[in-house]
Amino acid sequence: MAETEIQPDSDSSPPQFELDYSDEYSRFLLHSQSEILAILRVLISKGAMITVHFDEGRSFLLSSMIALSADNREFILDIGGDEEMNQRALLAKRLIFTTKIDKVKVQFSLNKLSPTQSEGRAAFRGSVPETLLRLQRREFFRLSTPIANPVKLKAMVRRNDNSAHHVELPLVDVSGGGVGLMVTPEQAQFFQKGDTLRDCKVMLPNEGLLVATLSVRTLFSVTTRNGSRLVRLGCEFVDLPALRLTMLQRYITRVERERKAQLNGML
Repeated sequence: MAETEIQPDSDSSPPQFELDYSDEYSRFLLHSQSEILAILRVLISKGAMITVHFDEGRSFLLSSMIALSADNREFILDIGGDEEMNQRALLAKRLIFTTKIDKVKVQFSLNKLSPTQSEGRAAFRGSVPETLLRLQRREFFRLSTPIANPVKLKAMVRRNDNSAHHVELPLVDVSGGGVGLMVTPEQAQFFQKGDTLRDCKVMLPNEGLLVATLSVRTLFSVTTRNGSRLVRLGCEFVDLPALRLTMLQRYITRVERERKAQLNGML
């Protein structure tokens, strides 16, 4: 039985999962059944703690995978200690499973869980997923950029009449795989999913100028706390050279270290 489960917090925002941005993270999705089964076997052998999210991410419980079925089509999952939460998980229409193996993030989703028995104890039963997301830490860690003094990206886009238009956009986050940008609805007309933005420039404080090609992978509307409507762009780096990736990772590591030091009262 899982050690504990967390009750939903109605005051907090539901978590976001890289799995839900499959276009942006498509290169990290596994489709090979043999590879997926190999990862599930590691989860079982290590007794890895798995977080099962449901109710659109607002509720979750902690569990672990017990075994695979003889035909490798299903897995057995431990139940939680709260019967109400277990029943809610069984009624859920979509569940997202998240865990880590040696600093590698693993995510997959199912449309349902079913009740079963394992060695005389109540358990969950689920189908082996058809796809599974596997992310190294340097690939999935996203650094939220400063709000007071935002890092900005400069790029050239094309208007409807094909004329060039230079834009300067604030980054909301950055990772080794790409950047998140926030634009106004008026600016959003310059971008479409699949667009390639060449020769983009980002001045990384204390590091230097990062020049990169970006591919627009996702666009979705957001509403800020003051009611403003904006559009968030998820962009993926295209063939980022190793030296530039190293510079970017150095910036991310330094800023994160400085933030932790500030929280600990060291700065």
